Amino acid sequence: MLNFCSLYSGSSGNSLLVETSHTKVLIDAGVSCKKIEHALLDINIEPSSLDAILVTHEHIDHVQGLGTLSKKFNLPVYVNQETLDAMPKQKDKIASINQKMFKVSDKFSIGDLDIKPFSIPHDAANPCGFNIWNHKKKISIATDIGHMTNSILKQLEESLFIMLEANYDPEVLRCSSYPFHLKSRISGPTGHLSNEVAGKTLSHLLSSGLKTAMLGHLSKESNFPELAYQTVFDELIANNFFDTNKIQLSVASREIHSKLISI
Repeated sequence: MLNFCSLYSGSSGNSLLVETSHTKVLIDAGVSCKKIEHALLDINIEPSSLDAILVTHEHIDHVQGLGTLSKKFNLPVYVNQETLDAMPKQKDKIASINQKMFKVSDKFSIGDLDIKPFSIPHDAANPCGFNIWNHKKKISIATDIGHMTNSILKQLEESLFIMLEANYDPEVLRCSSYPFHLKSRISGPTGHLSNEVAGKTLSHLLSSGLKTAMLGHLSKESNFPELAYQTVFDELIANNFFDTNKIQLSVASREIHSKLISI
């Protein structure tokens, strides 16, 4: 058994769950501890049964509830040193014994999950995505990516499932109320991934066995779920890959947890 659930996903907060019969881990805790508890209980998971929290990077929409959650339930936090040092308020809440360091690109294990972080281009201290295996089943978490690279594509290949960022639509971003400097940051090389690039990425990954994809980390101001879905759908068709029997495509909600996806 290998399951995935998006508890929260978007520019306002992110927290994801990966579980097997023996292991449960969160990826990020970017909303309040209370909201994460409620979401977990709503899918019949006791927060105290979690084995660990993995951290992609230190931005508030990924770590808002991290320290409190770790402290309340005595949860280990797996994080690289640069990211931990970049979030002192959260670091102070995490007991030293629960600060589990990893080096990006070095594989480690939690229970029956094998985890390999990989570097991503984003304006943070040392941001990463995660490849996660249970036996021979591989899933990938890839958000907050300023631009797609061949090395990241290589990391994502052979994944059966991917949570992939589709943060913004260029035209919606251009017409949004964001100031110019923020628009430039979002669309820049260390910002976020557009709907179109997400579609091109999935088109590439289908040839290496991808079966299910969830679009995540959508901007509230610069995107819409329907637009993200349709743009990716159109890219898959343009690349002659789209077949409803070949891939299951969905969009993560900002405030409501997804269905549990079995890989």
